[in-house]
Amino acid sequence: MKFFLILALVLVTYSASAQSSMKIALKKGSWIAELTLNNQDKLPFNLLVSKTKTGFSFMVENGEEMIQLNGPVQKGDSLYVRFPFFNSMLVFKADSKRTMNGYWVNYNKKGDYKIPFSSEKQHSERFSFAKKKVMNTDVNGKWEVTFEPNTKSAYPAVGVFAQEKGESEISGTFLTETGDYRFLEGNIVKDSMFLSCFDGSHAFFFKAAIKGDSLSGQFFSGKHWSSNWEGKRNESFELKSPEDLTYIVDDKEVIFQLPDLAGMNYDFPNEECSGKVTIIQLMGTWCPNCLDETLYFKELYTNYHNKGLEIISVAYEAGETMEDYVESVTRLKNKLNLNFTFLIGGGAKKTLASEQFGMLNEIISFPTTIFIGRDGQVKRIHTGFNGPGTGEYYTEYVSNTNSLIENLLAE
Repeated sequence: MKFFLILALVLVTYSASAQSSMKIALKKGSWIAELTLNNQDKLPFNLLVSKTKTGFSFMVENGEEMIQLNGPVQKGDSLYVRFPFFNSMLVFKADSKRTMNGYWVNYNKKGDYKIPFSSEKQHSERFSFAKKKVMNTDVNGKWEVTFEPNTKSAYPAVGVFAQEKGESEISGTFLTETGDYRFLEGNIVKDSMFLSCFDGSHAFFFKAAIKGDSLSGQFFSGKHWSSNWEGKRNESFELKSPEDLTYIVDDKEVIFQLPDLAGMNYDFPNEECSGKVTIIQLMGTWCPNCLDETLYFKELYTNYHNKGLEIISVAYEAGETMEDYVESVTRLKNKLNLNFTFLIGGGAKKTLASEQFGMLNEIISFPTTIFIGRDGQVKRIHTGFNGPGTGEYYTEYVSNTNSLIENLLAE
């Protein structure tokens, strides 16, 4: 799939002088890395170390997702390895040929947000305490899930898990009404389930006790947030339609004025979009679900722009200044070679987006996407995004949206 190829083939640049100054030659191959979330819980992820002519390259693996990190830069005795799409990096020292220690820093978080990082050269299960085989423990299929149950903040989700009979390895994700938790990978250990994902923006760790057809556990997002969750097997459970959550109020028109990356005011509607099919995407470069949607929109733009499709992405960004916002959006735009229009909405606040797009009832998620026909009328509004990690859900969405665009272009 093009999505995986884009992630795996990101251009990597290296500093030859920095690489040649490394005193320890790391072992190439599969490593198990961990982020220490608290005194008890560690989030594991798979790290692939490769040798190059000038040093090393690093790739993070989450199930089917392969994230090629930028080329490492050495400062003193530490390597600084930036993620390709998000404003974060791994910083670590090679203690030996088989061990590394340091931290992950996420610059989109307020304060000095760092999580201890360690990695060891080994080829084992993602959760190293898991055994190769399990007996009579099966979570394969669809689950009705509630996060933060029995609270005012409770919200529903669909858990979709894949597990071969008798095997400890599992993969899957959780779909919510505002997006999915992307490519989760993990293991069954006796009567417990463990899943994790680390993509440079979010660090997700799930654990749960398995009792027949019920699950009860905890969810950790980074080092500061956690919640309880519970699930029950239910193959027929579905969430509310993402096309029913956000809607136009009182038949109002979509009208706005926002600055582009050069600081010039951009008005909508305008002559450039007149008589064309237009997608307006409310997003943020810090948001993995937005990245998944943007990669799909790149395909749409490539296939249909010459037939009359325009895409306008309005970014709501982490940072303190307009310069911060523009820098983040420009980095993503250049990294993915995106040719559609980017505007700056402001800080990463749904309340701000709701104010600027007051013709809608409310913005409850990034991304939120508005599809407008050649006649200037809103045809569909889609809240959130369930990406490639959701399997058939993503495939169905792509098929339906391609058909929608083709039909609107034919009008």
